[in-house]
Amino acid sequence: MLVGLFETLRAYRVPATLPELMDLLTLLRSGLVFADMDGFYQLCRATLVKDERFYDRFDQAWAHYFEGLDQLPDWNASIPEEWLRKEMEKWLNPEDWEKLQGLGSLEALMEKFRERLAEQKERHQGGNRWVGTGGTSPFGAYGAHPEGIRLAGPSRQRRAVKVWERRDFRNLDEDEALAPRNMQVALRKLRRLTRQGNDLELDIDGTIQGTAHQGGMLDLRMVPERKNKVNVLLFLDIGGSMDAHITVCEHLFKAARSEFKHLEYFYFHNFIYESVWRNNERRWSERESLWQILNTYGPDYKVIFVGDAAMSPYEIDSPGGSVEHFNEEAGAVWFNRIRQHFRRVIWLNPEPRQSWAMTRSTQRVLQLIEQNMFELNLAGLEEAMRVLTR
Repeated sequence: MLVGLFETLRAYRVPATLPELMDLLTLLRSGLVFADMDGFYQLCRATLVKDERFYDRFDQAWAHYFEGLDQLPDWNASIPEEWLRKEMEKWLNPEDWEKLQGLGSLEALMEKFRERLAEQKERHQGGNRWVGTGGTSPFGAYGAHPEGIRLAGPSRQRRAVKVWERRDFRNLDEDEALAPRNMQVALRKLRRLTRQGNDLELDIDGTIQGTAHQGGMLDLRMVPERKNKVNVLLFLDIGGSMDAHITVCEHLFKAARSEFKHLEYFYFHNFIYESVWRNNERRWSERESLWQILNTYGPDYKVIFVGDAAMSPYEIDSPGGSVEHFNEEAGAVWFNRIRQHFRRVIWLNPEPRQSWAMTRSTQRVLQLIEQNMFELNLAGLEEAMRVLTR
């Protein structure tokens, strides 16, 4: 088994070595871990991964190798409150709204779910009422209802208001191949070069002129190196439906890190609230207050949001609408505070423009950002940079 796991790790570009594999075997023979999957995972990661940059690749390889090992959870067990506040599914088109009725407000949906769970006495497959799998009930897994609470597992139509499954997101990979040249060129249009600092470069024109005045004696003239003085704040939507756009976001992230020396970046999920984070592996323990960000970075910072803006409208306009925690103030309140503080704020959307009208949340974000939303492609980037440089 360990040889197969080792080969899978190498296939996912985790630089594990044979001596590390032998160390793992020695630790297992010593009885350090026995019949404990979580402990085995921690031991393997601590032994085979020597750099935290590769934790995400390790997790992907682990999930691939042990796929299907986990047991289905007991739906009749008590459900932690925080698990009920998960991702709201997207992409409700007009036909969906005509065919299927929603359950009203978010509070009504949560109350109805608790009532059904209390009444149900056994596992249920199919149907349109009980908490179970399949069918058209708004509660359960693998069903087809466009609104509801999904308890783990994928929905056939990717529709749900709440999801009962804790998901871990990964940081955008800086080891991804360098962004296409045209993406870097588009971002470069935002640069503002100034000469300052202690780093010097040769002033060719000044050197020629000085040498001529010295009758041919070389007179080197140096000037401060030109540096990009544009300050950029990058807010990146991570996880959920954004997994489909991970490659283009990594290209953008790599290009931005290369072009902007004064770049600060943060992650959020679906929409902005009272806190964000820098590292997805520690997003529950190391979060940064949005108030602190507003008090730290001046109005001259250019703010770029990256996300598909596709979510339930509850997440934007309702207190408690966040899919992962209870937010006392609506996301729209926090978003407006950002817009009032910073002079230039835009939104880059990886979804094609023609699909924006199909999602109510996207239309709401367009309204909040005063139509300054652009496609995450070459034409959209160039247009976005023109807006930011005004």
